[in-house]
Amino acid sequence: MNVTGHTRRQPSIRDVATAAGVSHQTVSRVINNHPSVKSATRERVNRAIEELGFRRSATALALASGRNRSVTVLTANTTHHGYASVLQGVEEAARKAAYAVGISVLESADEQTVSAAVQRAGDSVGGLIVIAYDPAGVAALAAADPDVPVVGVVETPSQEPPHDRPWVWTDDRRAAYEATGHLLSLGHRSVHYVAIPSGTHRVSARTAGWQQALEDAGAAVPEVVHEGWGPQSGYAAGSRLARDPDVTAVLCGNDDLAIGVMRALHEAGRSVPGDVSVVGFDDAPHSAFVTPSLTTVRLDFSGLGRSAFDLLHGLLATSTPVQYHSAAVPELVVRESSAPPRHP
Repeated sequence: MNVTGHTRRQPSIRDVATAAGVSHQTVSRVINNHPSVKSATRERVNRAIEELGFRRSATALALASGRNRSVTVLTANTTHHGYASVLQGVEEAARKAAYAVGISVLESADEQTVSAAVQRAGDSVGGLIVIAYDPAGVAALAAADPDVPVVGVVETPSQEPPHDRPWVWTDDRRAAYEATGHLLSLGHRSVHYVAIPSGTHRVSARTAGWQQALEDAGAAVPEVVHEGWGPQSGYAAGSRLARDPDVTAVLCGNDDLAIGVMRALHEAGRSVPGDVSVVGFDDAPHSAFVTPSLTTVRLDFSGLGRSAFDLLHGLLATSTPVQYHSAAVPELVVRESSAPPRHP
């Protein structure tokens, strides 16, 4: 997964250490006025700090003193089901560990906006959790100070990341593959896909899993319908798909899109699942109570948030590089909105 950005980062402790010809632990001692540093070394480090424009981070001071028991979550959204559930999981885990949680909303993916938000958050807390499901979150994860403990909640990486990347994610590729396979196993010749926006420029894992399932089955791969996040976007996509009599199965990038698609199909006189089967993603709480109840992929976003905090807590407690990452396994929940096609 590519989470690199173009945001210019601030000089780090390691930059200062390189310039002064000392270890980063020595720089930390100078910053925190530790008495064991020789005066000549202290002078050399302070000179490097001044020349590089290094900012004495409040986070570093707090970590050294052990007084700061708070984390901040950087996110571009607090209302969509996945984002809100991740936040809930972080708060639950932090409360058990007697940590406070703050939320900093990224108002846009603009470089200056992201940089300012990351800087404010990094100066005030012990560590950061970045929800990187969108361009603003991806940019924030890339802009984070390397000296501040950071955990990313990310889209499924395109390949296994290095073990020193403290990321958590769900296996969206596998989830989309299984959901598409479910529809094909019912007898549908192909499955159309209404996608949510991706946080990166690459093909999302959900799109890749859907496409791979169709190709493995020798089925036609329709053009992806690119939409937004909410039911209105799903309604617009459903209105277009309803006009095509060959459409008998639709996979949607989240449950809100699926509900919008079902409404549009209903208004067009096409029944669900009689004429068209619809499958969603995320298993939002309302998906079981619409009519027909929605077949969907259950993703444990709250568990993902708890895992993200546990990972960060480990970083804060040990101050050593993380040697592992975490991935959550999705679950297909079959309900009423998927069935064999009326005319196989």
